[in-house]
Amino acid sequence: MITLKNVTLRRSAKVLLEGASVTINPGEKVGLVGRNGAGKSSLFALFNGSLHEDVGEYYIPAQWRMGQVAQDMPETEQSATDFVVDGDTTLLAAQQEVTAAEATEDYDRMAHAYMALQDAGAHDAPARAQALILGLGFKTTELTNPVNSFSGGWRMRLQLARALMCPSDLLLLDEPTNHLDLDALVWLEAWLQRYQGTMIVISHDREFLDAVTNVTLHIDAGKLVRYGGNYSKFEDMRAEKMELQQAAFAKQQDKIAHLKKFIDRFKAKASKAKQAQSRVKALDRMEKIAPLLAEADFTFEFKEPANLPNPMLSMTGVSFGYPAPDDAPEGTPPTVIVHNVSKSVLAGQRIGILGANGQGKSTLVKTIARDLQAIGGEITEGKGLNIGYFAQQELDVLRPTDTPLEHMIRLVKDMTAAGKIAGQQTREQDLRSFLGTFNFSGDMVKQAVGSMSGGEKARLVLCMMVWQRPNLLLMDEPTNHLDLATREALAMALNEFEGTLMLVSHDRALLRSVCDEFWMVSRGGVEPFDGDLDDYQKYLLDEAKRQREAIKEASSAAAKAERKAQAEAAAAAIKAKSKPAPTGSLKRKLQDIEARMGVLNTEGAALEGHLSQSPPPSDFANLGKRLKAVNEELQGLEEQWLEVSQQIESATA
Repeated sequence: MITLKNVTLRRSAKVLLEGASVTINPGEKVGLVGRNGAGKSSLFALFNGSLHEDVGEYYIPAQWRMGQVAQDMPETEQSATDFVVDGDTTLLAAQQEVTAAEATEDYDRMAHAYMALQDAGAHDAPARAQALILGLGFKTTELTNPVNSFSGGWRMRLQLARALMCPSDLLLLDEPTNHLDLDALVWLEAWLQRYQGTMIVISHDREFLDAVTNVTLHIDAGKLVRYGGNYSKFEDMRAEKMELQQAAFAKQQDKIAHLKKFIDRFKAKASKAKQAQSRVKALDRMEKIAPLLAEADFTFEFKEPANLPNPMLSMTGVSFGYPAPDDAPEGTPPTVIVHNVSKSVLAGQRIGILGANGQGKSTLVKTIARDLQAIGGEITEGKGLNIGYFAQQELDVLRPTDTPLEHMIRLVKDMTAAGKIAGQQTREQDLRSFLGTFNFSGDMVKQAVGSMSGGEKARLVLCMMVWQRPNLLLMDEPTNHLDLATREALAMALNEFEGTLMLVSHDRALLRSVCDEFWMVSRGGVEPFDGDLDDYQKYLLDEAKRQREAIKEASSAAAKAERKAQAEAAAAAIKAKSKPAPTGSLKRKLQDIEARMGVLNTEGAALEGHLSQSPPPSDFANLGKRLKAVNEELQGLEEQWLEVSQQIESATA
């Protein structure tokens, strides 16, 4: 087990943990939660040995093997499969021992090395690695692609697969869902639920924590508190604890009443559709933990839109995709991902957009947001449509050297030039005050954006979007860099937003609490999805099973065809052997074999001489590998020499 006794942790002069004591038992799945900056990453550093306690005692079993996701971006020409296979440290050590043993004449050591290699699962390692890679959303055609050919987010998925490939007793995962979409997230949950070791995970995804953890460690104000149960149980227990603190609870009543009023209003008009009922349950949950939400130090709201055109927009026979690259030959057609969509987006709709990776969710949203041109068809916008767009790459659009205040001033100038100011206050002091509502106060308004955390950058993008008073919100994975408190604030703000929402997200808690209906982007089209998120999760698991069975069937067919080809080749060889060959050609073949054997014998003797001089380990392994190849080729040539000699004797007789 892992134990902390009166542990104090510091980062520079700041005390992150003081007098922390906790026990983590073997096999427990632990969620580590707390606000940004509370000390979660520092506690992880203690667990993996890169940071040591300042005071107190920390113990972890010395024999435990540890698996964790490397945070560096991999740079290698290795194939995706080979890169992930190398994550199996036990297999790698066994392979190195085989190489070392083969370079000696210690047959006992060789026998043990080969047994260890077999025990490490060498025979099915590529298949295990490929199952992990496919589960995390890669295509079968990408299994042999070089790691360097993938974008940053996909390389981090390969780092995650490599960590899962490593046999471990303790698995440390820091925000493992950040680069995943919903289908890969569902697969990862199922994998972690089967994991036999001890796991500690940092995540801001409530449903992910609920699915994979059974213990919660909460860091708050330098204290570490253990709660039995997943994240929802932790919230319940903490909310009950807060409710007992009457003085603090009384101050929160106005905020709680406001939240409950909205929930009651929505319930009164909610339809019987499964999605709407799912949202009612999510809002019931928010009502139950209202004291906890009210304690949050960050909330915001979308101002009422200046107008609400209806329909917001309509699409007639629209095809979505990408134009041909600038360097493509003239006449190269555009890439079409989604075809012939005819739909209307109405005022007040709250649409969750579902679909597997690569099906076109982001392309659909980008086109509606005017970032891409429609490939075909027509999109008609309602009069006065004002789009607020949060893109996955929106954080990259921010100017690293500019401050939040400079971003807001530039936004005012752009909106004024476009004639889109709708009653917003535009003085510098007003902009400072508005930034303050998003926790950009004091000197932070003049801090360069490039020095800010991902969560702070995301908060700035939200701030700029809210200021514009949009009536149509297009949000593509808005929660990737947000902590749990900010996600709750976003959910509350979206629930009270009076306009229309279209949301792409892998955060199921957010989808459940703000969406009334779902669109499925799949197989080149867009269709309504009649179920709720539980139905969609079942659909994803069924699809994954179907794909695995299809791959297995294809592999079986390929193996069958290969066996057939081998049998035909063997039959042809037997038939060829049965025919008497001219003695002259057989003698020439025998001479060629003898000449090659002479060359190999000379090379083998030279290799043995080099090995006897104790070369460096890297040279030792290469020389041993070459000597093994030479001996194997010699053995094959000796068999050929005997066979050809017998044929010559038969022909002569």
